[in-house]
Amino acid sequence: MQLLQQDRIRKPELLAPAGSYEGMIGAINAGADAVYFGGSLFSARAFAQNFSTEEATDAIRYAALHGVKTYLTINTLVKEQELGELIPFLTPYVRAGLNGVIVQDLGVLALVQENFPELELHASTQMAISGKYGALLLKRLGCVRVVPARELSLTELKIMKEGSGVDLEAFIHGAMCYCYSGLCLFSSIIGGRSGNRGRCAQSCRLPYHLVEASEAGRSKEKSGYLLSLKDLCALPLLPELMEAGIDSFKIEGRMKKPEYTAGVTAIYRKYIDLYLEDPASFHVAKEDLSRLSSLYMRSQIETGYYHRHNGREMVTLSQPGYSGSSETLLKEIRDLYLTGKKTIPVQMTARLTIGKPAELILKTVSKEYSFQAMDEVSASVRGEEVQEAKKAPLQEEQVIRSLKKLGGTNFHCISCAVEGLTENRTGVFLPSAALNELRRRAVASLEEKILLQKDNPTLPVERKEVPLPSFHAGNEIVRKANLHVSVESEEQLSALMRSPLKADRIAIGVLP
Repeated sequence: MQLLQQDRIRKPELLAPAGSYEGMIGAINAGADAVYFGGSLFSARAFAQNFSTEEATDAIRYAALHGVKTYLTINTLVKEQELGELIPFLTPYVRAGLNGVIVQDLGVLALVQENFPELELHASTQMAISGKYGALLLKRLGCVRVVPARELSLTELKIMKEGSGVDLEAFIHGAMCYCYSGLCLFSSIIGGRSGNRGRCAQSCRLPYHLVEASEAGRSKEKSGYLLSLKDLCALPLLPELMEAGIDSFKIEGRMKKPEYTAGVTAIYRKYIDLYLEDPASFHVAKEDLSRLSSLYMRSQIETGYYHRHNGREMVTLSQPGYSGSSETLLKEIRDLYLTGKKTIPVQMTARLTIGKPAELILKTVSKEYSFQAMDEVSASVRGEEVQEAKKAPLQEEQVIRSLKKLGGTNFHCISCAVEGLTENRTGVFLPSAALNELRRRAVASLEEKILLQKDNPTLPVERKEVPLPSFHAGNEIVRKANLHVSVESEEQLSALMRSPLKADRIAIGVLP
């Protein structure tokens, strides 16, 4: 991370969600430093559009070219019979240059670490880590980042950061769960769909009827969305979050539309940069809060639990659904961030010297590259030998027109110079096919050079084969199970002693 003039504050990562390929492009175009997304398996948002393997590998490469990190969510609990699918599923993402994985299951954590030690391991908020000792344990297990429970205050996050030294990733925007993430069984019980398997039925967003019973009968009946929490918007708290040492600011919303991803990312990008440039003048404009409120948010937004607002003010009560967004705002976002991939500006120089191989040099121009800072990179390739023209010599306009055909690539040309055309009176000649091939090779070479300078594990390591458990029904070896019994009264203890059950251990509570 870039160290700011204030030694105690570091520039945080802005991490955006991508529920689709278009959403990822929008997040990158709007200024995200990193993007997290799910694949077809093991994702806590099974009902998001998610990515096919082909889409994901292309998106990972696009992100890497623009200096944006990518994290894959493998944040569900994985069954024994599914473990054999994990490594084959993950391999193509790693080959494409994936930076890290977000995990909930400790078994998944161990398998990924064994097979892909170059990948960053991030502990999901689904682990419900709420203190420094949990963070320290995960750090020892190989996690470089922890996403703490969303219910923690700024003070608690600061204590965790100072006590563990591990990178912390905190949610700054989006929906809030009623229960601790990863510990909620509500959807499983009443909907038959487990949130820990990526299939949350959003049961807390339904209306409920509350009846307070009394000795005389029913009383104080109330109906409403009694478990539906208000959405989080921590935009006014950005300075406090940075002061607390949060390393990554995470936007929730892989189930939401690309316009939400791009629009929200752009606003947080704006205010993070404003604060870093001039902390004393930080102020959030009302119109930007209004824009956030209208981008698929619930009726009210709050700053979450960061100031210990863990009471009834967190519940929306009256409206669980998302408010509509104006078509004018959505069109503005689409025009700004969702019209297609951003391309990298390059300068081109062609050297056409008779008797020597044609040479093409491509160089990126960082000052023209507005939404992501990147180092200048150049690539040079050589092609066919340049000949003296017999009939029709190459014209400068002809060469430039051929070389600037960069449609469908990740680049666009802002200047093109041609050297050597006037070396002799007859001019020079090079077939059009040779010029086109020179351009294609130069583009490929420049892409590889950019990718190699990024901190991406673009090449897979020699992975170990980890022995997995047998998945057939039943165990070949029947192991003796230990029986531990807890008793809290003399009657329970007496009944246990008379029982044919032979307890290996008895836990006795405080008897009266």
